[in-house]
Amino acid sequence: MIGGVRQKIHFFCLDLPHSDAGFVKAYPAERIEAFCDGHNAAFAFLGGVPQSILYDNTKLAVAGILSDGTRQRTRSFAELQSHYLFGDRFGRPGKGNDKGKVEGLVGYARRNYLVPIPDVPSFAALNAHLEQRCLERLDHRVRGQPESIGERLVRDLAALQTRPPAPYEACDCKAARVSSLALVRYDRNDYSVPTAYGHRAVLVRGYVEEVVIACGAEIIARHARSYAREDFIFDPLHYLALLERKIGALDQAAPLQGWDLPEVFGTLRRLLEARMGKAGKREYVQVLRLLETFRLEDVHAAVRKALRLEAIGFDAVKHLVLCRIERRPPKLDLALYPYLPRVGVAPTSAKSYMALLSETSV
Repeated sequence: MIGGVRQKIHFFCLDLPHSDAGFVKAYPAERIEAFCDGHNAAFAFLGGVPQSILYDNTKLAVAGILSDGTRQRTRSFAELQSHYLFGDRFGRPGKGNDKGKVEGLVGYARRNYLVPIPDVPSFAALNAHLEQRCLERLDHRVRGQPESIGERLVRDLAALQTRPPAPYEACDCKAARVSSLALVRYDRNDYSVPTAYGHRAVLVRGYVEEVVIACGAEIIARHARSYAREDFIFDPLHYLALLERKIGALDQAAPLQGWDLPEVFGTLRRLLEARMGKAGKREYVQVLRLLETFRLEDVHAAVRKALRLEAIGFDAVKHLVLCRIERRPPKLDLALYPYLPRVGVAPTSAKSYMALLSETSV
């Protein structure tokens, strides 16, 4: 149970046969970025890199098997090997008993780490739980062994290679092109980019938890990774520049549907439209575009203060945002401008009104 939803998960498992020490991490899908991230996490957990690792013939590592039994490695797996400098060996196709130790770890983890079924808010919480259970297992003694797993692990650690200064960048890189709707398709889902990049060639990097889209050397979009199918992942900020020009589409724009903004933004929009009509809509979008540059909490505070001062307009909100960031007092109070004439509006007098009527009749 992850975030209240019961779902299928995939495990990365690594086992050290001499000591029986193991590492287990859960992922939402079996992808090359998860495969590489699992190696990063396992090597960090162990504090070193094994000199060689035995694998099954997963397509994530093996692109093909030649007639003489030689494995053709995938590009990402070859890069992972080059980064950590470990050797590889492969079991016979369909022969799980060639790597019985890690197969045993899979069953052990399922029976002991996932019973009862964990109910956690996120994958991060589930993996923290799994890592803690892996640590607790180091105190166990396997039947037939005089020492605990942790005690035998000390000898394993002495044989491990030193980790490089930085982990391998565990991501899947693919070239793509932005559509006319400012969307980039990756892994059966569409992710938005700023409308200015329509029809441009981009590079998509898919990580376990996020998707990063770059155009040239510039990162133009970051999104939380979706593992659904035919999903649309929008960032409303990517479409505001277009909506400012086509203001009539503001209420029907799909990327803005479900955008959870503080209530004061809606109040500001109603006041702007009541005072300026269609021009008020455009000013409201200009206020939203401040979120392209400034943090939501700063713009939110500026909108609240603008409503309190009855300074309803884009210029006032932007001024208040800058004053908040620069930590200087705003200059929206007329008391700070004594040279400006004051305008006084007196209450309506019935006597004066009657006098006007009498003069009209004459």
